[in-house]
Amino acid sequence: MRKVAYKVLIPEDITAPGKDLLKSRGYEVVVVEGTGSEAFEREAGNADALLARTAKYPAEILKKMPNLKVIGRHGVGYDNIDMAYCNEKKIWVTITPNANSNAVAEHTIMMILACAKNLVFQNRQVMAGNWNSRNQYRGQEVTGKTVGIVGCGRIGKQVARKAALGLDMRVIGYDPVIPMDVKLDHIERVSSIQELFQEADFVSLHLPETTETKGMINKELLSLMKPEASLINCARGGIVNEDDLYEALSGHRIHAAGVDVLIREPYHPDDRLLTLDHMIVTPHNAALNTETMNKMGLDAARGINEVLSGQTPSWPVSKF
Repeated sequence: MRKVAYKVLIPEDITAPGKDLLKSRGYEVVVVEGTGSEAFEREAGNADALLARTAKYPAEILKKMPNLKVIGRHGVGYDNIDMAYCNEKKIWVTITPNANSNAVAEHTIMMILACAKNLVFQNRQVMAGNWNSRNQYRGQEVTGKTVGIVGCGRIGKQVARKAALGLDMRVIGYDPVIPMDVKLDHIERVSSIQELFQEADFVSLHLPETTETKGMINKELLSLMKPEASLINCARGGIVNEDDLYEALSGHRIHAAGVDVLIREPYHPDDRLLTLDHMIVTPHNAALNTETMNKMGLDAARGINEVLSGQTPSWPVSKF
């Protein structure tokens, strides 16, 4: 029995299961209201672990926690954490890769159907009193259509399975990391992203935001899409050049876009993309259902417990 409990700081609250797991292991769990709060300033100095959600954690914030040993990221993306600082200081950063893949895949399928059926636009028309929109605007069937998956990891594979088995869609996939000779269930491999953009009726992005992927979905690639094709992004806003997407949508060079992420979050009402009828936007909530929030909290807590109890974490992203 340790004499002094390790302190786990949670600047954005999580559901009960993750906190309960930490408390059951004897840790002191402290929930505060954001990194700018007085409580954070007061508690950060002797925090041993941080359970992080979507707030930004640059070096100037992390330096306030000199005892920090591990950051348990409540999710998969970790672009909000200064990894260079963590690697330099040998701070473990763990993620929860098995927690949210199904929820994001379901959200992606919803976006595909919503774009195909003009769902949001038709809803607006009916609410405005235009019942005749049923005769003015036609949707699309997705059966037999091609969905192109860019990034064939956990989420991409689940989207492929749901699209192929649930909607009778053809699935093609591009992934520069997975060797071409590796067989992926339900996915026909293509050798270039340009080929995927040309063939797909729906392009679905499942990539992390890195220096290599930032802004990679640009005017050149969007110009290859069919006029009736739609772009789906439930990954990271930064991988899409939003000015180029706006031009493609406003010029009706592609049919629609369904995105759960934008570069600027929270979204600003002046963002041009939000003015377009065939732009469907959700508030970065693809993974925010009850089941997934419980799983992410538990797995983030498990990562913290593994490090603080002297084990090698199951899902590290640190490099040292």
